[in-house]
Amino acid sequence: MFDHNYPNSDGVSERLSIAIRHIEFARKYSGSLLEDLEDDDWFWSPAQFTTHIAWQAGHLAMSQYGLTLFQQRGRDLAVDKELMSSKFRKLFMRGTQPITDREAYPPPAEILATLDRVHDQMRKEIVTFDGDQLDHPLGPPHAAFATRYGALLFAGDHEMIHAGQIGMLRRLMGKQPLR
Repeated sequence: MFDHNYPNSDGVSERLSIAIRHIEFARKYSGSLLEDLEDDDWFWSPAQFTTHIAWQAGHLAMSQYGLTLFQQRGRDLAVDKELMSSKFRKLFMRGTQPITDREAYPPPAEILATLDRVHDQMRKEIVTFDGDQLDHPLGPPHAAFATRYGALLFAGDHEMIHAGQIGMLRRLMGKQPLR
């Protein structure tokens, strides 16, 4: 059913399977955009607009946590404190803006490690977010979705939005397109 070995994935509904495949496709694509980058590439920003790959990738880690874990099961302090620090969350949460000060951010290896930890935790837990609970409304609802299932579907969409921005930054740096 899945490209990856998901624990306890037997009996997962078709709609949860769709959300999982959507999230995995987006992560595979964004991962391909990050693979060959040097540390300096992570903080390159076009002159006209401040943004960089470090912020994009950190924001992906934070948003995947929010959409696929927090919106599904709330905060789990024992698990969540191991996923990312409070400082990391504050740097990359919704509404933050990238800044040019490289020293304000963790190094690329730490951002990637956080992105991987969140994704690994999502993979462990997502198979438990099935059934009627997917239809539970969120309070307050997000502009793009109103239910837990909508949050899971949006996780893949959101990652692809930022993958597009990462792809554009790569092109502006002079790198060849991957697709």
